[in-house]
Amino acid sequence: MSEPRVFLTGFPGFLGSALLERLLDRGDGPVACLVQPRYYGRAEQRAAEIADDASIRLYEGDITEPDLGLGDAVDDFGSVTEVYHLAAVYDLAVEAEFAESVNVRGTEHVLDFAESCGVDRFQYVSTCYVSGRYDGVFTEQHLAEGQAFNNHYERTKFEAERLVQQRMDEGLPTTIYRPAIVVGDSETGETGKYDGPYYILRLVLAQPAACSVLTTLPGSTDCELNVVPRDFVVDAIAALSRRDDTVDEVYQLCDPAPLSVPALLDAVEAATGHRVISLPVPKSVTKRLMATLADRGWPAEPATVDYLDHPTRYACPNTRRALADTGIECPPAASYVDALVDFLREHPDVRSEAMS
Repeated sequence: MSEPRVFLTGFPGFLGSALLERLLDRGDGPVACLVQPRYYGRAEQRAAEIADDASIRLYEGDITEPDLGLGDAVDDFGSVTEVYHLAAVYDLAVEAEFAESVNVRGTEHVLDFAESCGVDRFQYVSTCYVSGRYDGVFTEQHLAEGQAFNNHYERTKFEAERLVQQRMDEGLPTTIYRPAIVVGDSETGETGKYDGPYYILRLVLAQPAACSVLTTLPGSTDCELNVVPRDFVVDAIAALSRRDDTVDEVYQLCDPAPLSVPALLDAVEAATGHRVISLPVPKSVTKRLMATLADRGWPAEPATVDYLDHPTRYACPNTRRALADTGIECPPAASYVDALVDFLREHPDVRSEAMS
């Protein structure tokens, strides 16, 4: 039986599961997947759905531990030449210490593991929102720009990417991917959790179709909400990760022509069939309103309000050049909002909390 050459964190998460399928399809198996003990049963079930052979090897562990929780088994990965690090806390309301433990120290531990294996390639999934509230156009060349951050998620992903870029500068062959806000599949609408823009969709659907009320923030007319579907993100990572010319590069996986916040609300109105009325409300009042609604069981998250007046615009010149001849491009958000809404209506019980 052949030994695993690829090591993956973030399985059985939403992106990790889809990427694992692509890696196996192109012949990169067997793949060793690090799985937290509490998700091991779910991982076994998901692995059985993906492959009926031994091409997926599951190992209990935890990136928050220095040896990834592998114990003596950490020495058994001499065959690994490539690491994909996707595991993180994807939660806008995450507490500081937990975000530090997973996103920062966890990434440092995975980097140490990769270097101990002497890997040929480290593939790291970051986020466009390392930008924080950068006021202007943020490209792949930007990182530390003196920006403020909306939350601990953004700040700790920024700190984690700084660690990755430092190791890259020191000689670890690395490719960094920065997705924007990831939503469901552009064709099927399938998603693993309802967060981010889904709070808008769910709030609209929870109200009468004749009159659904949302708040808008003063000065948000020109702000963009940059969303990307899962299939684009996975297609792009799968394509870029197999090429030698993408080593030591950063790729922002964003929509180069995103909708403004008002245009996105118009698309939501059309997709849901609801008459949506947007009321201008100060940000502080909107956050208190979201907190009150959440306490009463409504689908609301105060942390999402910060993205309705987000000052940053994202550009992806590296990504567009690298994918120019592949046929892979981000579809316009308006073209798949219907699919997201249909999936939400058909699967109302999908969780909202992050896997962490």
